[in-house]
Amino acid sequence: MTKKERFEKIIEWFQANMPVAETELDYSNPYELLVAVILSAQCTDKRVNLITPDLFQRYPSAKELAEAEPAEVFDYIRSCTYPNNKSKHLVGMAKMLTADFNNEVPDDIIQLQKLPGVGRKTANVIASVVYEKPAMAVDTHVFRVSERIGLTTNSKTPLETEKQLVKHFPEDLLPIAHHWLILHGRYVCIARSPKCAKCGLQDYCKYYQKNGK
Repeated sequence: MTKKERFEKIIEWFQANMPVAETELDYSNPYELLVAVILSAQCTDKRVNLITPDLFQRYPSAKELAEAEPAEVFDYIRSCTYPNNKSKHLVGMAKMLTADFNNEVPDDIIQLQKLPGVGRKTANVIASVVYEKPAMAVDTHVFRVSERIGLTTNSKTPLETEKQLVKHFPEDLLPIAHHWLILHGRYVCIARSPKCAKCGLQDYCKYYQKNGK
């Protein structure tokens, strides 16, 4: 099976079996999603969704968050990973949004990465989810699943994975493809013990073909 054929078959399967795929983070506007994605780094979406209601009630916009002290924000996010760094990043991000972007979350990946706490993955998530731009965010799930099933080859970094996926996925499918791979990695193609017996991608998956389980 060529890589082109593998992409075609996997896309076909996801379109039939996961026609709706979207972020599991709770948010109601770009600012809230940006905060949630920053918090989600090395933390589960489930945990983030427990944290954000009180956080957003206290800081409903970047203006209020920009006026906060990191120590105060820390109290709201203490149960997530790396709360010290994230509280500083959130306040710094809010200050820059208000000072440089007129309280508007930018839609440009380069501009987004200027914000404290925002790396390429987070920038791609915002561009893709909020602004429906053809961007591919690569988190640990996307990185693992892409290599395991054979969508990428010998990828050593998230950026290499992103480039290979962008090259082969149709541009209009990139936003949903990001969620396909995340959700598949979260619930089926899990890190330590992939649920191959329950997976619908067996016929196209390099890992399954090699391991036969």
